[in-house]
Amino acid sequence: MKGSSQNWWRPDRHAAKRPYLAARRRILSATRAYFEREGFAEVETPALQVSPGLEPHLMAFGTDLVAPSGATRRLHLHTSPEFAMKKLLVAGEAKIFQIARVFRNGERAETHHPEFAMLEWYRAREPYERLMADCEALLRAVQTASGAPFRRGPRASDAFATWERMSVVEAFARHAQIDLAPLLGSSEAMAGAVAREGYRVATDDSWDDLFFRVFLDRVEPKLGSPAPTILYDYPIAMAALSRPKAADPRFAERFELYVAGLEIANAFGELTDAAEQRRRFEADMAFKRARYGYDYPIDQDFLAALAHGMPEASGIALGFDRLVMLATGAERIEDVIWAPVAEAE
Repeated sequence: MKGSSQNWWRPDRHAAKRPYLAARRRILSATRAYFEREGFAEVETPALQVSPGLEPHLMAFGTDLVAPSGATRRLHLHTSPEFAMKKLLVAGEAKIFQIARVFRNGERAETHHPEFAMLEWYRAREPYERLMADCEALLRAVQTASGAPFRRGPRASDAFATWERMSVVEAFARHAQIDLAPLLGSSEAMAGAVAREGYRVATDDSWDDLFFRVFLDRVEPKLGSPAPTILYDYPIAMAALSRPKAADPRFAERFELYVAGLEIANAFGELTDAAEQRRRFEADMAFKRARYGYDYPIDQDFLAALAHGMPEASGIALGFDRLVMLATGAERIEDVIWAPVAEAE
């Protein structure tokens, strides 16, 4: 929304945000209190990293680090503190969380901002299902702090109601009338199923393109109301940094959390195989070069840490500003942040 960040310091504009910012302080306190009760250590890691994060569709900010000698090295502002936090797991930390400032270029909308707060936490030697329990307890603590159920527009989501837990396959069957399991790994089969449902299909569509065309239209709007939804068992092609499910390696140990139709968290049973992680990184960067014409460096130190021995672990990243939006019913992410980033001219 162009112009929304201009003159944000005017007293009348700031006064309208005060109730949201007061709620933000309460929610921040409740969040820290939850992790303190659970025995987590709050950590801080650098925003400047060799690799900003290698999700193919994210655009990072870059800068040059200048040494006293005058030598320079290209660094990036991280899109997530994930790599550095996992190095801390290798170093011996067991339960850690961080509320980090993270940066994603080219993103500005009602639910996106170029700089935002991300809550990320890890549990060493615990399964990713334990994170589902964390989500339930944390959102109930936040709802108590805010004084009302979560909401976005006309939709409400009560964290104290019974949560919905649904696999991706179940969600497609229920909301899109597509049997996803036989389509895994075949763009041709996926294109046929999507076309039969009346969607446009292009010859260069990837499997992921087709998945999200249906998911964003039919599935996502149905999630997270009247209670939050945990959507789990993503296809292994969408595993990112998660490991395959032992019981069915067609799927990954990954879930996302939806509240009132908005995705606010992404969780993994973490991949610890350095060779497989390198293969995925290289494939993602090859895709990024082909799609966008550039890529980012792979953090070789992160792969060395995995090879040294990262313990089995689970981890999750949650958009803290989105959480505050939903807890307060704010319309835009800029309503709940203290000061917005200046817009491009």
